[in-house]
Amino acid sequence: MKKRTILIIEDNLEIREGSAEILELTGEYDIITAENGMIGVELATKHHPDLILCDIMMPELDGYGVLYMLGKQESTMHIPFIFITAKSERVDMRKAMEMGADDYIVKPFDDIELLNAIESRLKKKDSLDLAAGNGRFLKLEEEEQNYLLENLVKEARVKKFKKKQLIYGTDDSPLFIYYVVKGKVRSFLNYQDGRELSTDIHGDGHFFGYESILMNENYTESTASLEDSEIAMISRDVFFELIYRKPGIASKFIRMLSGNIKEKEEQMLGFAYDTVRKRVASALIQIALKSTENKDDDEVLIRISREDLAAFAGTANETISRILAEFKEEGIIIKEKTAIRILSIKELKKIKQ
Repeated sequence: MKKRTILIIEDNLEIREGSAEILELTGEYDIITAENGMIGVELATKHHPDLILCDIMMPELDGYGVLYMLGKQESTMHIPFIFITAKSERVDMRKAMEMGADDYIVKPFDDIELLNAIESRLKKKDSLDLAAGNGRFLKLEEEEQNYLLENLVKEARVKKFKKKQLIYGTDDSPLFIYYVVKGKVRSFLNYQDGRELSTDIHGDGHFFGYESILMNENYTESTASLEDSEIAMISRDVFFELIYRKPGIASKFIRMLSGNIKEKEEQMLGFAYDTVRKRVASALIQIALKSTENKDDDEVLIRISREDLAAFAGTANETISRILAEFKEEGIIIKEKTAIRILSIKELKKIKQ
């Protein structure tokens, strides 16, 4: 059996060498080590390890920075990433998981904890690779997939939702998956102080709400209509019956789920590291791409309120007004009554600060 490669990024010499020795003794792993974050990023980019163990507090570049930089590169963004943390750093683990870390182990840890964490992550990665459609038994022709999903929608009950009407809320039990027949829907998180953070937008022909059903958990976010909408509500039992009969459909939804997770990881990283201008530009791009059938369109008209745009960008309404005025002066957008016409998505993508 081919050995897996593990990269350990840890500035503490004793922990670094001790962890490497434990893993090498199993005979299952080749070990690469780095004493700081900058060297760790270089080695990860060069060797593409099967898994990364990374300390949080380090000189040169901390663990969050390592995760952020590797998440920006296509060749390293899917490598399982486990943080090594001190007990005093537990409060930071929510941030770590939101940024895309797969797991964490707390110092001091024993041999079994370390080995179990690594084995669990590698098994999960192997399962996801298989479920993503690498096996031919999971594949269906695109035409057959579309036909099956169209029938699924046709047989579902269609319900009309008024603008800003709640479709489901956080912690609700998932009874349906949803399909946008007509209109637009946004997903969002609620803060304790009443603020909202929009995480996605769903337009005509988009499924949503399937993540919680596939993961067998209550909804972790809420959804509401951005405008008057017609939504097909597909029973979870009917949905499960289809994916059990046609594994290719399950593979399709798992790929969609993986794409959603990647989008949300990038959004969270943007909130942590991007300027407000960049966040507003990214929000406009996201909404524009979900508002047009032709993804190559450079000019797109979007209809969204200042409040909803602020929720997507994670900023205040007043800041949105100021940034939009700047974009207008720069010739990137123009306002048309209650709508915004993006004159060039390419120019929005160029905005760095």
